[in-house]
Amino acid sequence: MTQTTHRLAHLNVLISGASVAGPALALNLARYGARITVVEKAPALREGGFAVDFRGHVHRTVLTAMGIWDDVHAHQTRMGRQIVVDADGTPRVELPAEMMSGDVEILRGDLSRIMYERTKDAVEYVFGDSVATLTQTGGGVDVTFERSAPRRFDLVVGADGLHSRTRRLVFGDESRYLRFFGHYVAGFPLPNHLGLDHTGRIHSEPGRAMALGHSGGDPDRAGALLVFRSQQLTYDRRDVAAQKKILAERFAGMGWEAPTVLAALADTDDLYFDAIAQIHIDRLTSGRVALLGDAGYGATMGGMGTGTAMVAAYVLAGELALAGGDHRAAFAAYEDRIRDFAKNCQKRSANAGPFFAPPTERALRNRDRMYRALSSPLLTGLFKRLAEREATRIALPDYPAA
Repeated sequence: MTQTTHRLAHLNVLISGASVAGPALALNLARYGARITVVEKAPALREGGFAVDFRGHVHRTVLTAMGIWDDVHAHQTRMGRQIVVDADGTPRVELPAEMMSGDVEILRGDLSRIMYERTKDAVEYVFGDSVATLTQTGGGVDVTFERSAPRRFDLVVGADGLHSRTRRLVFGDESRYLRFFGHYVAGFPLPNHLGLDHTGRIHSEPGRAMALGHSGGDPDRAGALLVFRSQQLTYDRRDVAAQKKILAERFAGMGWEAPTVLAALADTDDLYFDAIAQIHIDRLTSGRVALLGDAGYGATMGGMGTGTAMVAAYVLAGELALAGGDHRAAFAAYEDRIRDFAKNCQKRSANAGPFFAPPTERALRNRDRMYRALSSPLLTGLFKRLAEREATRIALPDYPAA
């Protein structure tokens, strides 16, 4: 083997988080021969989840370099049109697939699985555990875990999401960086009682919205998405019963399929619930610790967070390879390349809540009128190009071949 193959063989890296950003970085670093440990608090890979999409030549370049472009296409949702409906199910607006699903769309869980399968033989995955403390020294980072024995690593990367523990341990409390956007979102699987087939339905009332969709897999299962406008709430993120109670109260009396959806909500054991929010932090690295993906520049939905995380993982690994593992040079270059790119992608997510749940009847009618115009063949292409603009606003260097 050539020296290039082992360019980072001397580097021992801990990655916290095994959703998307973590396995993406693990895959890219493994290509350069680094020794990698990924720790994940969940007992196993999370299956399913929301659909995520990729747009434009930058995303394609990254997925191709990672060797997973074909795998992503093989597992794409092939989602069709999504239809905005009245309370009685009458269509109001049809949203073309190109508008909602990018060039290729895949379930988050399928994407994680693809990268895990590509790396599991070269990367140490530790499930059911998490970082407890981080202590930086001149020679590395001493890490203690909730369950495993303490270890030392050359570098630590926090890829542990919007509510990152790594960020809290190194950069301070979340309240300093989280910007709330006035809405909450929930998602969970449920029976496909509408018989949807690679399509979706969205029903909105002032301040709240409910969407049902089937994007592949089991034809008898669908996914529900609930969005509501709210002041910032205080609740325990580990208390699923309390979150269900909030949702039941917020969607009580809603029309369309709400009674059926709320009945399924009461029975589910697979609920995602969070604020629509963004992370804004001045720096992404501190010493030997770096933030990646939602931990550093997250947006709950609508901000191309997955695409941004994949690009950023590719850049971080590439800069480490260019620098021969010198984290000081690599981290500085990573910040310079990613900071503005990530901020531009975040801008889109500020509109996610109002899109699903306009605050008034008038705003709801205006939304439908705008999207009716944008869904015309002439303007759909323009919308697609505008959506791609942020996703392609970065120049990728020619990183060393792995």
